[in-house]
Amino acid sequence: MQSDATTTESFVGRPKTLAELRAAIASGQTKSADLAAEYYQRIEQKNPRLNVYLSLTKERALEQAARVDAAAAKGDPLGPLAGIPVGIKDVLVMKGAPATAGSKILKGYQPPYDATAVSRLEAAGAVLLGKLNCDEFAMGSSNENSAYGPVRNPVAPDRVPGGSSGGSAAAVAANMAVATLGTDTGGSIRQPASFCGVVGVLPTYGRVSRYGLIAFASSLDRIGPFAANVRDAATLLGAIAGHDPSDATSSPAPVPDYAAESDKPAEGLRIGVPAEYFGEGLDPEVRAAIESGIDSLRAAGCTIQPISLPTTKYAIPTYYLVATAEASANLARFDGVRYGYRSPSSATLSDMYRHSRDEGFGAEVKRRILLGTYALSAGYYDAYYLKAQQVRRLLAEEFLRAFAQVDAIVTPTSPIPPFKLGEKTGDPLAMYLADIYTVTASLAGISGVSVPCGATKAGLPVGMQVLASHLQEGTAFRVARAVEAAQGRG
Repeated sequence: MQSDATTTESFVGRPKTLAELRAAIASGQTKSADLAAEYYQRIEQKNPRLNVYLSLTKERALEQAARVDAAAAKGDPLGPLAGIPVGIKDVLVMKGAPATAGSKILKGYQPPYDATAVSRLEAAGAVLLGKLNCDEFAMGSSNENSAYGPVRNPVAPDRVPGGSSGGSAAAVAANMAVATLGTDTGGSIRQPASFCGVVGVLPTYGRVSRYGLIAFASSLDRIGPFAANVRDAATLLGAIAGHDPSDATSSPAPVPDYAAESDKPAEGLRIGVPAEYFGEGLDPEVRAAIESGIDSLRAAGCTIQPISLPTTKYAIPTYYLVATAEASANLARFDGVRYGYRSPSSATLSDMYRHSRDEGFGAEVKRRILLGTYALSAGYYDAYYLKAQQVRRLLAEEFLRAFAQVDAIVTPTSPIPPFKLGEKTGDPLAMYLADIYTVTASLAGISGVSVPCGATKAGLPVGMQVLASHLQEGTAFRVARAVEAAQGRG
């Protein structure tokens, strides 16, 4: 059947669900190649203003689209993501595309292989559009730390999209991709999802292979999806999850049908509401939106139960000790010798190392390397890094006790709505505190979803964080789907 450009444009101009798009491609109503072309046209129109994409992979995308269209024409079985345009955060390597991690030090690096999550997307039929902007080495909460300029929030372009996966969230919010991949170390999927009004998923640590991820903090880094609705996000997670022999930390547990799990009603689930997440510093409009979301869960048949997570108050210092210490070790490899940027103004080997790192890394990355190196140094290791790991264990145990009483926990994703570009760049501590509600789940290794839950009077998005225990993403999806339904979304 010949393609119908008008039909394809209707899908792009009026976002459809992943299942609707896939069904249209499978039936021949539209072609994957035309859909990809329309998304590239949209990227060309919007990217100069929003700065979402750092590079495009048109040749690879159109080759994949042609394979999908040929399979559809023959009536062959199609993958769960057949023909779906997807963007990839630029901390994930992808053959044939630059991998900068948002940093000058990796400018020009062309990886020779695909990350496991990338290859699994393509195996499921996804059309990979290109690489998405992010905070340098995933270090940031606003996407203002990228060496290639900040991303603007499509909902309010004078404001940040959140970070570090700001490009991934903004691409979905601006309909410059149907879905995207991001990474979350301390909130870098959930917080930008909240700020851009989309769905973002934090899988259990080990649920998705980290092979091919440029590391920030190896015991915290996770790969997860963004989408416009919960079911689409669940479908994407199902495509990338599962054991990978190339990642010794990946879980061997079977992967459930997350999309089917998300279809189950939330009725009868016990929902914990921790007092510590509703205290000082929470914006009144954010509080009101989350409380309204909790009321909608009660109306959906959930039991709402107050709980306490007192170790939460130690989460920010614990996270910024553990994460920076691991960053210090992981980023030692970027030395100007093996790949990436090498300073031209060096007379000796020592100067070359020093100048390459000083010129190649941005201010925030250097700040975190210094903090981490200090925490690991002789005489301070026990007082800082070791103590932080002990508190991390207490926090994880506290969550396990809570999940013995409730099925899921709901909190605000961020204490504030998206802030203006430049508003917090001069105050690193204020920027770090934007992650106060997300770092706890990161430290504990549990799963979570940020789902849109209303807006402020100015129309700025508010996200609700739904946390579930290890490997219980299906429960988080059920709760998030109920919140989404109450908002008239999905």
